[in-house]
Amino acid sequence: MSREAGLFVAVFLAAAVEAVEAATIVLAAGLSRGWRAALVGVSAGLLALAAVVAVLGPALTALPIDVLRVIVGGLLLIFGLQWLRKAILRASGFKALHDEDSIFARELEAARAADRSDGSIDAYGFTLSFKAVLLEGLEVAFIVVTFGGNQHAVPLAAAAAVAAVAVVAVAAALAHAPLSRVPENAIKFAVGVLLTAFGTFWGAEGAGAHWPGGDIAILVLIAATLLASLGMVAILARRHHAAPAIDPPRI
Repeated sequence: MSREAGLFVAVFLAAAVEAVEAATIVLAAGLSRGWRAALVGVSAGLLALAAVVAVLGPALTALPIDVLRVIVGGLLLIFGLQWLRKAILRASGFKALHDEDSIFARELEAARAADRSDGSIDAYGFTLSFKAVLLEGLEVAFIVVTFGGNQHAVPLAAAAAVAAVAVVAVAAALAHAPLSRVPENAIKFAVGVLLTAFGTFWGAEGAGAHWPGGDIAILVLIAATLLASLGMVAILARRHHAAPAIDPPRI
C-alpha cells in the first residue's frame, strides 16, 4: 500500500464513520423539527470544518519535515489508539456495540420534546445539526490536516473526506433512516489500526529512524497492529466470559 493509497483509505473510512453518526442526528433533527433548520445547521458546520482545514493545513506544511512527522505521528497515535481501544473493548464484549438505531430514537424523542423558537429558523434544529456536524467532523478535519500535511497532499485527504461524506449523505437520503446496517464497529477497528500504524511509522521517521524496506514497512506495521489488537480481543473476550460482572480493564 502506497502512502497516498493509505492516506485516502484511512481518511475515507474515518470520515465515513463520523458521517454516519452525524447523519443519524441530522435525520432526527430534520424529521422532528423541519429540514430547513437542519440543513442550515449542516451547512454552517461544514463551513466551520472547511475553515479549520484551510487554516491548519498550510500552517502544518510550513514546519520542517522531521518536526512535522513527529507532530503528525503523535496526533495520529492519539486518535488511532483512542479508536482502537474502544473497538477492542466493543469486540471483546466489555463495551456495548455502537447502535445507531437507539441513538436515532433517543435524539428523535429529545428533539420532539424541545420547545420551538419563534424565529424563521428553528434554533434547536439548527443547533443540533450544527453541533453534530462540527463535533463529529473535528476529528476527521484533524486527520485530513495531519495526513495531508505530512504528505503535502491536503487536497487528496480532503477529497477522501468529501467522498465519504457524499456517499453517506446519499445513502441516508435514500434510506431516510439511520444507517444501522453499516458495519460501523468494524470500520472503527480498521481505522484505529491504520491510524496507529501510520502514526508509528511517521513518528519514528521524524525522530530519525530508518525503516527497513521504506514504505513497505507500513504494511508490516498494519499487520502487526492488527494481530496484536486481535490478540487483545481474544484475551479480553475470555476474561469477559469468565467474569462478566467485572469492570472494563484499563487499556
